[in-house]
Amino acid sequence: MTASVSYPPSPTRSRNSRLQLATVLGACALGAGCATVTHPTPGDPLESVNRSIFAFNEAVDGAVLKPITLAYRDLTPAPAQRCISNIFGNLSDVWSALNSFLQGRGHDFVNTLGRVMFNTTVGLGGCIDVASMNGAHKIPNDFGTTLGVWGLGSGPFLMLPLLGPSSVRDGVGTLVSVTSSISPTTPVLAIENIPVRNSILGLYGVNQRLGLLNTEAMIDQVAIDRYSFIRDAYLQRRQSLVNGNDTLPDYGEDPGADLPDYGEDPGNDSPAGAVPASQP
Repeated sequence: MTASVSYPPSPTRSRNSRLQLATVLGACALGAGCATVTHPTPGDPLESVNRSIFAFNEAVDGAVLKPITLAYRDLTPAPAQRCISNIFGNLSDVWSALNSFLQGRGHDFVNTLGRVMFNTTVGLGGCIDVASMNGAHKIPNDFGTTLGVWGLGSGPFLMLPLLGPSSVRDGVGTLVSVTSSISPTTPVLAIENIPVRNSILGLYGVNQRLGLLNTEAMIDQVAIDRYSFIRDAYLQRRQSLVNGNDTLPDYGEDPGADLPDYGEDPGNDSPAGAVPASQP
């Protein structure tokens, strides 16, 4: 009688299975989300399509992106996570400084450039966010905001596949940033060693997703409709960036400080009223 021997699934097979699962879930999500929205929300005329893409993003995230991010969070020492996050943040500050200059916001330009120089030198290449420790807080900025400051309206809200919430204006801003090779990932894309470059880009994506875990937990607690909540919070914050009265919130300290309240009053069984949208 021959004994059967079972082998654990290989990492490659496991990844392929996960990708296949994400594809199936995404197809199901798209099919479920294709119902036409009879009365789209003002500012979101493409709500039917956007909700379908949102469902697809949620399926892919739940099957692939979030599990990888949680594994990274649990297996990587916290000091290493902070160092990696700070280095990527330092790169994004260079892009923010350039956009502050293009917007004519000299004060923000000087402060952000100072952050970059301080963190790059004293902060060991950006590993330590010394600037924030000394009160020089991050001023987020990008080319979509620059277009808004120049007078271009945001246009309809867009939910982009895998990239998430955006708008026509911010989509154009992202496209310009990528095609002109001027973005936070430009130094990474300049690396000629393809495996190293792709690994760093993957780490960048995981780090970006890691920064959303606290916000996601808060949304799960208070939001009745996740799509509407994310859309309106995004539009409000993007408008505040264009107006120049927003700094990067610390969702770890106060997750709801910069977001509208779509939740339920703990002392009342009825849903709280929605705050009208004022995402980029």
